[in-house]
Amino acid sequence: MAATEDQTDRAAKYMEDPFRSNAFLIINTMLELNSERPTVLVDEILHSIFFLGKINDPQHPPESIVTDAEMLEGLKNTYPRPFVHYSSQMPKRSPFSCVLDMIVLLTGEEKEEEIKEKVREITKQLRRGKTRPLISSTICVSQIPNSDRYYGVSMSTSGPKPGRIMVAASCLSSWDKYVAGAVMTYPPNKAKKRCFDGTMRLPENVRCEASNILQGTPLPPCRSCKNLFFKTDVTKEWPYGHCAEVESLSNLFRNVEEVREQARPTSANSTEENRLRAEESVKTELRRLLEEHNFTWDGEYFTPQHP
Repeated sequence: MAATEDQTDRAAKYMEDPFRSNAFLIINTMLELNSERPTVLVDEILHSIFFLGKINDPQHPPESIVTDAEMLEGLKNTYPRPFVHYSSQMPKRSPFSCVLDMIVLLTGEEKEEEIKEKVREITKQLRRGKTRPLISSTICVSQIPNSDRYYGVSMSTSGPKPGRIMVAASCLSSWDKYVAGAVMTYPPNKAKKRCFDGTMRLPENVRCEASNILQGTPLPPCRSCKNLFFKTDVTKEWPYGHCAEVESLSNLFRNVEEVREQARPTSANSTEENRLRAEESVKTELRRLLEEHNFTWDGEYFTPQHP
């Protein structure tokens, strides 16, 4: 039976969907980079992308992202776990963070401009659409004098709810405890919690500089980052946890203990008991959002493994 004109138009639009095209390009890029130095990052990024496809509207199952049957079969054989767990387990972070990690690993953390250029070249190939799916717009680097550089990118999701889902998951599973605590101080409505204050002030010797990935232009911290970490006069306030500074500082804190301790939150209600309450609140909100997307979470976070 021949397809109607309307069916053909719908099929064409589906094939041109920016989520699917970006997902395939990112997977292909990671496979090429991984051939130089095999890591667990391909396992992780496949799961993260497939999860976001699962909660997307419309949904994009793995078979609609990787449409080449031979390639799909090869991925299933080499990386079976993302195909098994993308519909039940949560990723710990959004996909472009894996891309960044791979580039830093292959390039060397000290080659900052080269890293930024490689990230820029990959980003240029991605399609924007209306929602910029799977695209990070900002990169950040953090360090203290004579330390390694620690990088981060902004949240690479499309739409407010997937972003909130991934921020919650990263707070609960991936980011440094102090950084996550600062983010959890502000619910999605941007009104500061009264019961818990995990915000901090960075030591003066910490360099934390963000820039636009495509233009390469410096970006001052937004008001959200000011409320969490910095002093700034900028009034623009992004959703908390979406900025590249969060991931970058989390990586710094995990590796440079002296900075982490100097930035320790000092508020009287930044107690472990209050923090656990904040975590419970975030987990409740995460489960609610997942239910809205008809995602049945088994309570586990995906742990990538070598094939």
